[in-house]
Amino acid sequence: MATGATIHTFEVHLADVDRGVYEELALRLARHPSETDAYMITRLLAYCLEYEEGIAFSEGISATDEPAVLVRDLTGRVTAWIEVGAPDAARLHFGSKLADRTTVYTHRDPAKVIAQWAGKTIHDADAITVHSFDPGFVDAAAALVERRNEMTLSVTERQVYLELNGTHLSSPIHDHPIR
Repeated sequence: MATGATIHTFEVHLADVDRGVYEELALRLARHPSETDAYMITRLLAYCLEYEEGIAFSEGISATDEPAVLVRDLTGRVTAWIEVGAPDAARLHFGSKLADRTTVYTHRDPAKVIAQWAGKTIHDADAITVHSFDPGFVDAAAALVERRNEMTLSVTERQVYLELNGTHLSSPIHDHPIR
């Protein structure tokens, strides 16, 4: 019998000073057995750092035609395509054509992630940015994850201050253009 997804709950206190977003979020994330804790934390960070009206997690790895996080307007049209990890060029191309804005958050080496897209067709590639964090930041946060989590995330001048279950971590958000 296959193992099902593990549900993690996060009570998030979000204060994104850079964008003027202040929210209290109660989030439930399903972590598929093939999904790493680092990927799940990066998905959570992407959701919080991109938080706006209409944002949602996709169905996860079973949703092959959707990114990890997406934003829809009131008509249901996708306005932001937010990938996590190291998506292939075809997914970025599709997302960039579909949405007004496409971005990637990665917990991997951003230079290696971007290198895999070299020479491949990606619609509006100049407008896509890969966001990463200091080495070890995501792994340190992933090591703190429990089934029920209390999290405070503050962003000031592209610096992330994360308190997860009583432990404080911080990292700048690094932006990498793909072309």
